[in-house]
Amino acid sequence: MARFLFVTWDGGGNKVPAVALAEELALRGHAVSVLGDAAQAADFAAPGVRFASFSTTRTFPSGSTPLDMVRIASDPPMRRDVLADLAAHPADVIVVDVALFGVMDALRRAGREYVVLEHTLDGVLRRVLPSLDAVLRVRGLRVLRLLNAGRPVLAPTIPELDRGHGDVVHLGPMVRAVPARPAAPTVVLSLSTAPYPALVPTWQRVLDAVDGLPARVVATLGSGLAAGALRVPAGVEVHGWRPHAELLPEASLVVSHGGHGTAVAALAHGVPLLVLPLDRATDQPWVGAAVQRAGVGRRLSRTARPAKIRAAVEQLLADGPHREAAARMGERARALDGRARGAEVLEMVARRGLRE
Repeated sequence: MARFLFVTWDGGGNKVPAVALAEELALRGHAVSVLGDAAQAADFAAPGVRFASFSTTRTFPSGSTPLDMVRIASDPPMRRDVLADLAAHPADVIVVDVALFGVMDALRRAGREYVVLEHTLDGVLRRVLPSLDAVLRVRGLRVLRLLNAGRPVLAPTIPELDRGHGDVVHLGPMVRAVPARPAAPTVVLSLSTAPYPALVPTWQRVLDAVDGLPARVVATLGSGLAAGALRVPAGVEVHGWRPHAELLPEASLVVSHGGHGTAVAALAHGVPLLVLPLDRATDQPWVGAAVQRAGVGRRLSRTARPAKIRAAVEQLLADGPHREAAARMGERARALDGRARGAEVLEMVARRGLRE
């Protein structure tokens, strides 16, 4: 049995790979601890997982600004809390969220190795991190150097979507997926739950686009957006939230903002995507570009008129090379079994550390 510590933060989609790997390692009989924000306690409540919250309360919005990301990356109390937790609960392997460069630096200075856990395309990170590196250098943090010091760097994504990446281990999606088998043409609308300024108008254009569509349409609005804020066409099923595991096996097409977690979950089920990025400062445009480049869907501007969105939906609902490409990608993604592969990689890291 090995001892694992996951260090994370409440960033929304970043919890999915951390939760999956923590649960898988606990099921295998390892001692698993998680240090994160207090709001994450319920996410890490699986049997065998010890959760502890940081000593200071912080609220990081899901739609983080560049200033928020600087605070996340360099937060001094986080560094102190991690070292204190390790003193009280020693760990053989430390897995650090890719945004927490201050934690990585504290571990490096303490002579501890760490694993970096990403939650989007590695190639995207290596394009956008130099700008963060330029800001954090004045705080003594060399972002790319700290990222590359991860032993190893884990990317829970579909390898074919990623390109231009560094020395990284692609695990595959963290979701348990099956081939989608919709009983009738079904469109799942799933935009971000973060309060991006463009969220409501984009939702309205998408809903207007599917008005009268001869298909089942399911919209998950999230907990922060009431149906009354939108004109919802007759026949559209509206939910505050439904698990991907319930919807995606029934889906023919997913319309998304390009969040990495939603995109890889859809593709793991073999479902094509239409991506309308809500925020240029995030990975959403890059994920949309990767989807289009791989031939498994399309990317449109969030300001596209309803008629243009409707035409794209109809095209992607029809048979064609995009549907065959998505099915093939789904087969390969499911064969990777990201949860099991990730746990095996971390077990290998633990064995290496114990030998040393």
